[in-house]
Amino acid sequence: MAPADRRLPGFLSEIEAWISAAALALMVAVPLAEMAMRPFHGPGIDNAALLVQHLGLVLAMFGAVAAERHGHLATLGSDFGSNFAGPKLLQAITRGGAALICGQLAYAAARFVASEMEAPSVLAYGLPIWVVQASMPLGFALLGIKLGSRCSTRLGLRELAAIGLPLLGAGLSWAFDGRALPLFPGVLGLIVLLLLGTPIFAVLGALALALFWTDGLPLASVPISHYQITVNPSLPALPLFTLAGLLLARTGAAGRLGQVCLALFGSGPRGAVLAAAVLCSVFTAFTGGSGVTILALGGLLLPLLRQSGYEEQRGIGLVTSASALGVLLAPSVPMILVAILVKVPIQQMFLAGLLPALVMVASLLLFGGYLRGTAGGGGTRPPVGAALWAAKWELAAPAVAVGSMLSGLATPTEAAALTAAYAMATTAFAHRELGFTKLGRALMDCAQIIGGVMLILGMALALTNYLIDAGIPDRAVEWVPGVIPNRWLFLLALSAFLWLAAALMEIYAAIVVLVPLLLPLARHYGLEPLHFGILFLAAMELGFLCPPAGMNIYFASAMFNKPLAQVAKAVAPAMGAIFLGTLMVALVPGLSTWLPGLLV
Repeated sequence: MAPADRRLPGFLSEIEAWISAAALALMVAVPLAEMAMRPFHGPGIDNAALLVQHLGLVLAMFGAVAAERHGHLATLGSDFGSNFAGPKLLQAITRGGAALICGQLAYAAARFVASEMEAPSVLAYGLPIWVVQASMPLGFALLGIKLGSRCSTRLGLRELAAIGLPLLGAGLSWAFDGRALPLFPGVLGLIVLLLLGTPIFAVLGALALALFWTDGLPLASVPISHYQITVNPSLPALPLFTLAGLLLARTGAAGRLGQVCLALFGSGPRGAVLAAAVLCSVFTAFTGGSGVTILALGGLLLPLLRQSGYEEQRGIGLVTSASALGVLLAPSVPMILVAILVKVPIQQMFLAGLLPALVMVASLLLFGGYLRGTAGGGGTRPPVGAALWAAKWELAAPAVAVGSMLSGLATPTEAAALTAAYAMATTAFAHRELGFTKLGRALMDCAQIIGGVMLILGMALALTNYLIDAGIPDRAVEWVPGVIPNRWLFLLALSAFLWLAAALMEIYAAIVVLVPLLLPLARHYGLEPLHFGILFLAAMELGFLCPPAGMNIYFASAMFNKPLAQVAKAVAPAMGAIFLGTLMVALVPGLSTWLPGLLV
């Protein structure tokens, strides 16, 4: 916490966290109330769906401010900058640059809100939409102030940077808005800032601003893109499923599900390996691959593997790599986002991922060599019936999430709210493991995770919109077929390209930037949107293990207290295995399309 923050009372010092947590709580409550009123054919909640979507905007902006306070804004994860500057100078450069960019974004967002105020629309109960949209310039301004205050610890200089840098950014945007500027110097500077450790959202946002600036286009185009994706009708499912995953991860659910896996697979080395792979995959489906799986299960599974006689180095590799899987299992947040971008029903995307998910887990275990030398028993196998009964509430969670959607009883947002409420109710009342304090902490932590992610998504979408308007996908469709003559070579090239992209880009930014650009090319080669979406996600799973953007190896290094190089060496066999699994998903489209085809 910054020194300035410590002078405030406890509540005021984290008011942005409480605002974002309250928005998230309302995002759970409103869809549930709407579902409860539906059978009575009453008026329901005024404009409920749109209200929830705009609560997501409030959650995103204030959650991002809270994420900055606690150091949760994603960076490239590189130590490159430490080779050229000391810690204080490095922080002044990276945070100062980000504060300047936030000032530019605040100005652009204020222009957007001002245009909306000229012809105001009503959100619900007489509330103008622009009032909620105003959270964007306010949020960017607060981010700029907080980032600027990190530039120095000296009294006076800190306050000067906190106010001066965002104002300087806003002033530059005001002075040059609508004027064409040279692109190359700005891009070069942004690459340097990215390598030094500037938050990813700031670099993406500044790049989008620079591109629009170069063409003399309104800078408000960037916050418009951020607003569009944040209030997308399907986006509220992201924070709601993430909240459900966090609640399960922070209670005894992991231990109970672990006992079920041991009861089903046995407690010897082979059973422990299978239990670890399955449990990590299932948890990642709920947590979205954010690293929460490693933090929730690492302390449980690594000792379990060691006790069964499994080598520690291989155990670290297994837990770290298996926690990268599960993105293809419902209700994975990246799956929801890809479904939105490729314009297929979320229910179909969930079904499409089931068989490929099994293929990826099997590839990890077989081609990664994690089952080698695991024959033999050991330990006491828990009774199957008792383990299943103890974990009955957790085992029903996927049925609540997916069943409510497939049955037509709930929209994706309502199903996500129902799942979050189910996780709250079962952990609080059935197991008595969730009190108000832990629930409040989970709400705030979820808001921080989603706030940081949504900033990246919004800035990435602005960049993508510019590239689409510039005709980049059309040019690719014209050029690539002349270089890659057939579909099979294209699938191999696409898999390799996505592997490289996954290593260099955070998963959500990669999805928003690359899916719209590559989808026209995939269609040219005859790939169905479902097949393309699943292939994309399978390749992204590999990205969790690849530096510099592969966050799982950083989480594992911290969790297991091992050097980063040791963790990277431990997951090396898994990377090859997951790539082979990705190739199978690419070359056998029926894995992705068969199950959804049964319901058409």
